[in-house]
Amino acid sequence: MDRTPEARVLPILVTGAAGSVGAVGRSVVERLRQRGLPVRAMVRRDDERAEALRATGAEVVVGDLTRAGDVAAALAGCGRMYFGMSVSAQYLEAAVTTVAVARAYGRLEAFVNMSQLTVSEMDLTSTSESVQQRQHWLVEQVLGWSGLPVVEVRPTVFLENPLFRVGFSSIAKYGSIRLPFGRAKTSPVAAGDVAAVVAEILADPAPHIGRIHELTGPRAEDIAAVAAEVSAALGRPVGYTDVPLQEWIDDDLRPLGLPDHVFQHISTMARLHAEDRYDRMADGVEQVIGRPPSGVADYVRQNPGLFSA
Repeated sequence: MDRTPEARVLPILVTGAAGSVGAVGRSVVERLRQRGLPVRAMVRRDDERAEALRATGAEVVVGDLTRAGDVAAALAGCGRMYFGMSVSAQYLEAAVTTVAVARAYGRLEAFVNMSQLTVSEMDLTSTSESVQQRQHWLVEQVLGWSGLPVVEVRPTVFLENPLFRVGFSSIAKYGSIRLPFGRAKTSPVAAGDVAAVVAEILADPAPHIGRIHELTGPRAEDIAAVAAEVSAALGRPVGYTDVPLQEWIDDDLRPLGLPDHVFQHISTMARLHAEDRYDRMADGVEQVIGRPPSGVADYVRQNPGLFSA
């Protein structure tokens, strides 16, 4: 009798498998395949990223998450799924479409949803958050009504987020992190740790159904302390330049040419950081994967090219 993991588990659908920021979906696919689990990876385009997913042994399907027919075809025959999608003006439509299809499908033992930690501070009438954050809150409400076996994963800001990439990019030129946070604290989480949490839940979902896992990095600290960590990891002085919010938005963020929806989200995150809304700590990473989350110094050592000219 075949007792391999693949023989015991129906395919696991992973959406957003070719995503960009942090590449959580791709990492989830890789981690599940390393465990010998069958994976169906849903991508928007069949390109080199799709080929890389096929190289792991995953089945790749191409589709649009806003089209119910595409989602239904991707989900057919699967037993578990992960819903994740990059920041997009189409996020709400895609998420609600996916939830509707999953509910009609009726065969899932786990629906793992990528949300945001900011949702925990929001309510029905909150107005200070970004459009994307508001949509995440709405999707959590829909999932709560759906009757699906849901697991909510709520990471704080990723270390790989453009917010930090812009701030860190000034180190090579100025020897300083440029961000508009003042003395507010933050606890960014590594995308790899988030992917490890999601993969662990998908591999053994039963203990997690109905739960919310909030994920942060190992400590909450201000950017001066972050700069000290970066300095120690690089072995050279790194300071912190506190830039007025609007100046940072105009001079540092706007030149990236981000889509309007993404630009509004990142600039809102910067403002919420300055208001100390990201001074949060949670032990979700260690609870799920049994080790502490990695920190800023680990990120620097793993990505030296981001900090040099």
